[in-house]
Amino acid sequence: MKRQKRIALINDITGFGRCSVTVELPLISALKVQACPLPTAILSTHTGFAEHYLDDYTERMRPYMDNWEANHLSFDGILTGFLGSEQQIQIVLDFIRRFKSKSTRIMVDPVMGDYGKLYKSYTPEMCQSMKRLLTVADLITPNLTEACELLDVPYPEDGQVSFDTLEYMAAELSERGPSQVVITGLGAPDGKSIRNFIYEAERGTLLEVPKIGHDRSGTGDAFAGIVAASLIKGETLEKSVKKAAEFISKCLRYAEKLEQPWNYGLPFEEYLTELK
Repeated sequence: MKRQKRIALINDITGFGRCSVTVELPLISALKVQACPLPTAILSTHTGFAEHYLDDYTERMRPYMDNWEANHLSFDGILTGFLGSEQQIQIVLDFIRRFKSKSTRIMVDPVMGDYGKLYKSYTPEMCQSMKRLLTVADLITPNLTEACELLDVPYPEDGQVSFDTLEYMAAELSERGPSQVVITGLGAPDGKSIRNFIYEAERGTLLEVPKIGHDRSGTGDAFAGIVAASLIKGETLEKSVKKAAEFISKCLRYAEKLEQPWNYGLPFEEYLTELK
């Protein structure tokens, strides 16, 4: 049966704040790839708001994917995002075991922390389990904090690392499983740009875009979704990363113009039809 390309999204669904599946699904769809969510949790708003409601979906994840398996569904890509417990990581590993074919691309966004600190939910046991995901991934997109944690190396005090160090870190991560690594959201020493370090085929490349405003929720999810869909369509990693970075920059400029709070996320809807 002929069909569109298809990605399974293992991430939470958040009603307000433009993050996780709420961002990934429309962006992937705009790129003409079918997005199929497997929820890890349902949230009213993300945790960057003073109050939020959360419905943990852990106990319903296996019956959900049992049904997908019973319906003989298959996926060209599997993209993982924030995982709330060690049990959820084990469920993801089981999902990959069941649904990965020779042509399925596994893409892991190890949402563990930022600015040198792990999120409160991340225990040492979870960090060890996340390392197991590396062994089954084709692509991982950690930020510097997450890359340091996955490699058990200290986070640099000033958050700055050289090109050679980035290449060494990416090579070490690649040795553990993924053939492609993107270390994301690297700040330049002068604070005027954001860099993404791309590593594949034993070679590193640094891509740079101007820094616009301040951090906003959901930028990592937007980045992962655009890169994942573009790769599934057959585009190169460098072209996919460049597309994601430029799209996010455009959304950030508009967010600054609107003077939106950081936790409202990226106003990507304004430019959704421009994604190709």
